[in-house]
Amino acid sequence: MSTTLQVRVDKKTKQKAQKVFKNMGLDMSSGVKLYLAHVVNTGSLPFTPKTANGFTEEQERQIIQETERILKSGKSGYRSATDLFKALDLEKDE
Repeated sequence: MSTTLQVRVDKKTKQKAQKVFKNMGLDMSSGVKLYLAHVVNTGSLPFTPKTANGFTEEQERQIIQETERILKSGKSGYRSATDLFKALDLEKDE
């Protein structure tokens, strides 16, 4: 038994996705089914969600916690945000 799934996306995204699926020998419906099957079979997304800053939510939480700890200590001593990020040793997953 099948059911209908309606999803609203902007025209450009739809066209770009159709092109990718076509290059893979799939139509839009098959591509979406494949995506949903992956989610069901693995219980996860096929990618790591990132914030607007390019970090995972956990990385952002770590950055905020460590930054607050450093600021509370009164011993920041960093000349730039880049220096702070290097000290935190948190890098974006590429």
